[in-house]
Amino acid sequence: MTSLSSNTLSRWSTDELLCWSLRGIATIAGAIVILIVVFLIVEALSALQHVGLLRFFTDPSWHPAEGLYNLTPMLWGTLFAMTGSVLIATPLGILSAVFCHYYAPLILARPYRRLIELLAGIPSVVYGFWGLVVMVPLIAEIQPPGPSLLAGILILTIMILPTIALMADASLANVPQQYLRGAAALGLPRWATIRGVVFPAAKSGLFTGVILETGRAIGETMAILMVSGNVVQTPSSVFAPIRTLTANIALEMAYALGDHRAALFVSGLVLMAMIVALVVSAGWISRERMYG
Repeated sequence: MTSLSSNTLSRWSTDELLCWSLRGIATIAGAIVILIVVFLIVEALSALQHVGLLRFFTDPSWHPAEGLYNLTPMLWGTLFAMTGSVLIATPLGILSAVFCHYYAPLILARPYRRLIELLAGIPSVVYGFWGLVVMVPLIAEIQPPGPSLLAGILILTIMILPTIALMADASLANVPQQYLRGAAALGLPRWATIRGVVFPAAKSGLFTGVILETGRAIGETMAILMVSGNVVQTPSSVFAPIRTLTANIALEMAYALGDHRAALFVSGLVLMAMIVALVVSAGWISRERMYG
């Protein structure tokens, strides 16, 4: 009896220790996010006071040396590049995972997974360099100048494709086998089973993959900096050069001073607001699907 009580107490102590450890880790993670936001606000405060928030969206252009701080063209460039890449990468990633799970022979499926994992580990500057020397000249042959929104979309698509493909692969692998056996017992063909059974069962993981790839597309810097042209303008077509918010920070932070430097931190706050909006929208959509 004493031994049983001792074992129970030991398990309780271990569980309690684990629980408090996880709480501590979660607190540290939350504190880091809060500190980052506070740091951005403190550094951007002088620009917000001297320039004013409204001018960051209404000034004629972005020329900090002349006191002009319009972020709108770069915000549009970020949104266009992110949206285009997500719209292309999402179906490709999900359908590639479907092929790997339900259509490809085992001898092909395993190397495919290793290839996707390899793509996920390639540094972004390597993608950017490849896009600069291969993709940009090909686009220039179709429509000069070459560095453009289209190049940014394509390079982001290649970069975020492993994220959604691996998340979709893991989600499909976690679909209970009894669902598939039940569909087979009803005589459903393979694609009807995937569309009507597998996708609804895996929708949570697929949705998470979309959120992760969107976050990466918003925050990518080096690759899109190298292929998009870095012209501060709202693009009139996919062949027009653009500059994103992240590229703007990377290009100008090294020499920016005073309000110019603080304005770049305002860009960081805008990016943070986009990520927060993405997370809030994801939570709202999840609740609507759960209770709607």
